[in-house]
Amino acid sequence: MAISIRFLPDDVTVEAQAGESFLTVAARAGIRIPTGCLMGSCHACEVEVEGLGEICTCISAVPSGQSSLTVNLYSDPSW
Repeated sequence: MAISIRFLPDDVTVEAQAGESFLTVAARAGIRIPTGCLMGSCHACEVEVEGLGEICTCISAVPSGQSSLTVNLYSDPSW
């Protein structure tokens, strides 16, 4: 079952599958999320997912049991 992922503030929506990396989904949608270590410890790729809280997209997967999710991207000019 496809899950609709909406990325703010760009207001871009893309379909994803449960278990797919948030970072991969964002790239497919044309959204660039800054990365650093790619292991979740530097938090460069941190975003806020409504209903789930803050996550590191490089190590977090789209959860099952959802029909849609909204991802709020942070803006950090140093990355």
